[in-house]
Amino acid sequence: MARRVEGRNRFRDFFLCSLPVAFIMAFLYVLVSSSIFGFYAPHIHSPFDNKESNFIDKNLGWREKAALESFPSLFSKEASMLDALNGTATTSDSDTFSIDAIRKKEPSLSWRVEDEVESSEDKMVNNFGHGTWTREGGGQVLNDTPEKLYQRRMRQERREKRAKDLMKKDNHQALEKAAIQRSRSIDSVAPGNYSIWRNEVLDTIRDMGQLLARARKQLYDCNLVTNKLRAMLQTAEEELVSTQTHTTFLNQLASKSIPHAIHCLTMTLNLEYSLLPAPMRHFPRMENLENPDLYHYALFSDNVLAASVVVNSTVTNANDPSLHVFHIVTDKLNFGAMSMWFLLNPPKEATVHVQRFEDFSWLNSSYSPVLRQLESEAMKKFYFKTERSESAESGAENLKYRYPKYLSMLNHLRFYIPKIFPKLDKILFLDDDVVVQKDLAPLWSVDLKGKVNGAVETCGVTFHRLKAYLNFSDQHVSEKFDPEYCGWAYGMNIFDLKEWRKHNITETYHFWQNLNENRTLWKLGTLPPGLITFYNLTLPLQKKWHLLGLGYNREIDVKKIERSAVIHFNGHSKPWTELGISKYQPYWTKYTNLEHPYISSCRLLE
Repeated sequence: MARRVEGRNRFRDFFLCSLPVAFIMAFLYVLVSSSIFGFYAPHIHSPFDNKESNFIDKNLGWREKAALESFPSLFSKEASMLDALNGTATTSDSDTFSIDAIRKKEPSLSWRVEDEVESSEDKMVNNFGHGTWTREGGGQVLNDTPEKLYQRRMRQERREKRAKDLMKKDNHQALEKAAIQRSRSIDSVAPGNYSIWRNEVLDTIRDMGQLLARARKQLYDCNLVTNKLRAMLQTAEEELVSTQTHTTFLNQLASKSIPHAIHCLTMTLNLEYSLLPAPMRHFPRMENLENPDLYHYALFSDNVLAASVVVNSTVTNANDPSLHVFHIVTDKLNFGAMSMWFLLNPPKEATVHVQRFEDFSWLNSSYSPVLRQLESEAMKKFYFKTERSESAESGAENLKYRYPKYLSMLNHLRFYIPKIFPKLDKILFLDDDVVVQKDLAPLWSVDLKGKVNGAVETCGVTFHRLKAYLNFSDQHVSEKFDPEYCGWAYGMNIFDLKEWRKHNITETYHFWQNLNENRTLWKLGTLPPGLITFYNLTLPLQKKWHLLGLGYNREIDVKKIERSAVIHFNGHSKPWTELGISKYQPYWTKYTNLEHPYISSCRLLE
């Protein structure tokens, strides 16, 4: 207990002794601190020297910060603002944004601080980040920096200059163009920001109204322009139809005309044949003409060169040419040329015989209705004296029916084959615009099953059916035939002459030809009467035997052409004319000796 009392007394004595010392040390600390602070106060750096200072962050907006970052030279020196406040700063006239430069350009503004004498009525409001500016005389306070005031003044000058430029008369057209450009941008305005652009839209509408008012005085009436365009369109369509009609007319005329080279060849051969002695005009192997065991061909043509290609291509591709016999029938005008050509160019071991149909004594107008019709005045009037043949516009539609070939009896001899070749039982008919690419001997082994005609069918989904060739509005046709009956092609046909004679095919042909004397059942040609005559008497052959369309169709597959036994240049583009389709012509010229002296002298296909 005594020890505790003694300890407390010692602590009290120590505290009382040390208390004066603590007061003295505290006083000295305060004195030293005040001295140090007073010594360094005049040398404190301006907060403008540091762009990251809290002072700028708290008292400047983003525009002021951007301005300070763009013009670091304004506050790059240490204590520049403090030196300016103390009146010790020096500026160069070349510094555009220095305080002195601003004072020179804007005398109405001055920087005032507490320590300087006031030089004007402008005063600085204290306790503001960059200082507060007042305009001289007005006393209006503008809380902004000197650089912002300078920028504001420059913007005002630019507005005034632009306003003066817009008021010039020379810019009137430029204003109109600007109005048009502005009108195009109306649709691009965001729907939610209409209130922002409302004034601009109204200005655009007003400009467009003025522009339309001026345009209305210079443009034609819309109805007048529409009627004019319709009239121009109708005129153009009429001219197009007329041009197409003329083109069709000329194409048909060219295809049905004899080329100069072939005419030249015919005349040359006729001359040579007329000079040929009679004993030299006979063909060899005449004993084969009536041999039923051989392969006989019927070819009716007045085109020497075309007939030569048919014979040459058939013999070239035949396995045994000696078994093939060609019966060529022509007219008296081409008989000498046709005979002379095959006498000069015999087809290997094959047999050729040339005849003229005028020598058939049985073929006369009393026996043949078609021959009587061809010689009638009505037919001559249809071909030569009607208005339809006087102009392209009226004649093009039916020109294909007035083919000169139809006027020749050669085109109708196919209905008299048993009469021409009475000793034959089977014969293959070929047109003169075909090319043979395979051996045709197997066709004689085809069983026609009691039919007369073997041919390749040509009907598709909606075309090449009987209704496309015959007039089914006529009672004679509608009662006898099915309009959907499938058509077939002339050009390569195998005929059973025994069945022909059995069914009296020639008499059937005469019956229908008499009914069509006025051309009410079908137009001229041989396919329509052939479809009637061989109705239900035709056996369809495989399509590989006969390919049609090389005279008009430019899209035939090459592979299809090469695998076909017979290719047919039916159409206007015959291979021996300039209208021939160039990519198909090599299939025909392949069997033509263009270096032959007679052919080269007549310049064929040049």
